[in-house]
Amino acid sequence: MDAAHITELVGLLVFVGALIYLKVPGMALSALDDRAAKIQAQLDEAKKLREEAEALLAQIKTQREATEKQAAEMLAAARTESERLGVEASVRLEEDVARRRALAERRIALAESQAAAEVRAAAVDLASEAAEQVLASRLAAAKADPLVDQGLAKLAERLG
Repeated sequence: MDAAHITELVGLLVFVGALIYLKVPGMALSALDDRAAKIQAQLDEAKKLREEAEALLAQIKTQREATEKQAAEMLAAARTESERLGVEASVRLEEDVARRRALAERRIALAESQAAAEVRAAAVDLASEAAEQVLASRLAAAKADPLVDQGLAKLAERLG
C-alpha cells in the first residue's frame, strides 16, 4: 500500500473515531428511534381512527336499517288507514244516500197526501157550489119538492 492510501485510511479512522467520541451513532440511533416511535404513534392513531370509523359505519348502517324498517311500517300503516278511511267514507256515503232517499220518499208521500186533500177539498167546494146552484134554481122556480128539500137540508148540515 502506498502512502496516499495509508493517509486516507488514517483519516477515515480518525473521522470514525471522532464520530464515535462525539456519540454521533447514538444520536443517530436515538433520532431514528424517536422517528420510529412517532411513526408507530401515528400508525396506532390511524388504526384507532379506522376502528372508530368502522364502528360508526356499522352504527349508521344499523340506524339506516331501523329507519327504513320504520318507514316501511309507517307506509303500511298509512295504506291500511287510507283503506279503512275509504271504506268508512263509502259506508257513510251509502248511509247518507239512504237517509236522503228516505227523506225524499217521506216528502213525496206528504206531498201526495196534501195533493189528495186539496183535490178532496176542491171536490167538496165544487159539490157545494153545485148544490147551491141547484137550490137556487129550485127556489127561483118556486117549485118545492119536500124530499129534495130534506136531502138538501141534510147535505147543508153535513157540509156546514
